[in-house]
Amino acid sequence: MAAAVFLALAIASEVVGTVALNVSDGFSRPVPAAVSVLGYVLSFGFLAVVLKQLDVGLVYAIWAGAGTAAVAVIGVLAFGEPMNAVKAVSIIAIVAGVAGLNLAGAG
Repeated sequence: MAAAVFLALAIASEVVGTVALNVSDGFSRPVPAAVSVLGYVLSFGFLAVVLKQLDVGLVYAIWAGAGTAAVAVIGVLAFGEPMNAVKAVSIIAIVAGVAGLNLAGAG
């Protein structure tokens, strides 16, 4: 249970860091740049805790997949990035792949 909480925190902090990186305008805005660095540092710290309990392949797939899907959706909703059928299907494929890896790891 604790691993799931720390993994969720790792994903959330990575997403915050990535969004802040976008807003930092190439690290030219100090506050978003600092938030970005802090987000990534926290994310890797939380990942380190999770990796004491779970396999690296599973953890990385969930972290990267969930983060990628979340940032893609945020890009559409918050930054007006275009959504089309290919992007939607790709996000669904990421989520399905992560779910599949979870099921494979549970057995």
